[in-house]
Amino acid sequence: MSELKNKVVWITGASSGIGQALAFAMAKEGAKLVLSSRRDQELKKVAEKCSSDVLIIPLDLSNSSNFKDLTQKVVEHFGSIDILINNGGLSQRSEAAQTSLEVDRKLMEVNYFGAAALTKAVLPIMQQQKSGHLVAISSLSGKFGFFLRSAYSASKFALVGFYESLRLEEEKNNIKVSLVFPGFVHTNISQNALSGDGQKHAKLDNNQKGGISAEKCARDIIYGLKRDKHEIISGGSEKWGILLKRLFPKLFYRILRKKSGE
Repeated sequence: MSELKNKVVWITGASSGIGQALAFAMAKEGAKLVLSSRRDQELKKVAEKCSSDVLIIPLDLSNSSNFKDLTQKVVEHFGSIDILINNGGLSQRSEAAQTSLEVDRKLMEVNYFGAAALTKAVLPIMQQQKSGHLVAISSLSGKFGFFLRSAYSASKFALVGFYESLRLEEEKNNIKVSLVFPGFVHTNISQNALSGDGQKHAKLDNNQKGGISAEKCARDIIYGLKRDKHEIISGGSEKWGILLKRLFPKLFYRILRKKSGE
């Protein structure tokens, strides 16, 4: 079982939702934190509630040009990077036929290319250390597609392919890789999601409203990381859809067709 005390943990999307809950939970574990998102003031509020050493690194996942410089700042401050949690991201609520290609590209830029770029900036540090743990927050939509989430689902599937390949390649350097698949979590992800024309969806989905808490999701993630799990699945009854799809695919799709995307 891996210990988190005194580990340097870098969390993106740390200003709210799952990222914020992870920051609080990791602080309780005694980890040293690097908190990133676009919202500097919100990060400061999170940091004030963390009883640990915290470094705030504002970061925009859609602009990776300074990721190497930001990584160097973390190393200069803490001396190492033990865990990188690629949590920051953006969702979508629109049918594919009504979604502009610009929105598809935006989702891929933030959710996939942003995570891949930051990982590639951090990877040389972990290779030199001969240790590290890379974590990517995918989604149940990274296991199967769902209504109103074509671009989101595509970006989350892309993460899975990238990090599963990376896991095989970096085992020789003692670098671990975990993929997290949350189901419905009660956060503001649907409110911040993009509509087909690029405007904010600005609605709390019933699925999100009835989902597990971000705190419960964070606990599931930490439990899995301590046990070096390759896949960490968190959610309510919807998480059993993964097993149902594998064993009874026709039944799975009959059930899925009756669900709502909101």
